[in-house]
Amino acid sequence: MAEAKFLIDGEASKGEQGISSVEWIDDTYFTLFFMGKEFHGEVVASNTEDQKMTIKINHRTFEIKKDRPIDALIREMGLDKKKVRKLHQLKSPMPGRILSFAVEVGDEVTLGSPLLTLEAMKMENVIKAEGEGKVKSITKAKETVVEKGELIIEFE
Repeated sequence: MAEAKFLIDGEASKGEQGISSVEWIDDTYFTLFFMGKEFHGEVVASNTEDQKMTIKINHRTFEIKKDRPIDALIREMGLDKKKVRKLHQLKSPMPGRILSFAVEVGDEVTLGSPLLTLEAMKMENVIKAEGEGKVKSITKAKETVVEKGELIIEFE
């Protein structure tokens, strides 16, 4: 059987390297015996789909990831990259008045880039890109009142 490989804070680690035992108190808290010393730990977050776990041992946080042979194959094939949605148009998410634009025609936008500020119910809402694209046209002007679903920006 192949030796377990783990990434601890992004650095490769093989096997248990000095860990004599782990005693689980419950599903969150544990005691780790390492090189003759006792350490108290806690599972802060767990993502079983990505084989990741964030743990805290003696007030220090570590991210641990089990590195499986299939993970190397997935990386080689380029399938580990997150898909980013290609933008086609931005429609008003709510009725309101356009206060300002953060982009101009020709600008490249990425996920989370501010696009415009929309005033609705006396609140200023910064509308951000939900994908990436290039601004093709802006169909509304500053200070224009828009209804929900009205086209504001088109992307290439």
